[in-house]
Amino acid sequence: MNVLVETSARHAHVTQEDLEKLFGPGAALTVKKDLSQPGQYASDQKVRVIGPRGEFNMSILGPTRTATQVEISLTDARSIGIAAPIRESGDIDGAPGCKIAGPYGEIEIACGVIAAKRHIHMTPESAEQAGVADQQVVSVNVKSQTRSLLFGDVVVRVNKNFSPAMHLDTDEANAAGLSGEVYGEIVV
Repeated sequence: MNVLVETSARHAHVTQEDLEKLFGPGAALTVKKDLSQPGQYASDQKVRVIGPRGEFNMSILGPTRTATQVEISLTDARSIGIAAPIRESGDIDGAPGCKIAGPYGEIEIACGVIAAKRHIHMTPESAEQAGVADQQVVSVNVKSQTRSLLFGDVVVRVNKNFSPAMHLDTDEANAAGLSGEVYGEIVV
């Protein structure tokens, strides 16, 4: 089965409480661009993520979450001096923290900086069609003009609210020379 392959650039997820600390009381995320996953969007709000050796500007993805976290590539992590572990989104316990600055204020998160583990979002129907199950680890063969790659250790995440798509970080997409609309073949 083929699946859409998307590049997930560096971004932050924030709680409503942290959003208000960064952007002021009553702050709300506003939609800049809808993402492929239903109800998810890149917001107009940007923050500075600050590590011991540098910083990046990045968008906040909405809607607000139950925990604040930052998702960056391993190259990004090294450049700002943070040893980000590779984890599934939301698995932030024990991950390093950082400072996050907005136009209104700053916060310091004790944990929450990760490099997102490559994964595939699937509906129960698309998972059944592909012959895979939630949390199963598969490989995905991605063809490109000059740098085709077989990505291993891809976690399947199944939820009725998902839209089928594989997410890679910028390092991974660049390694395969991906651009434009790309599909990969799931290898079980």
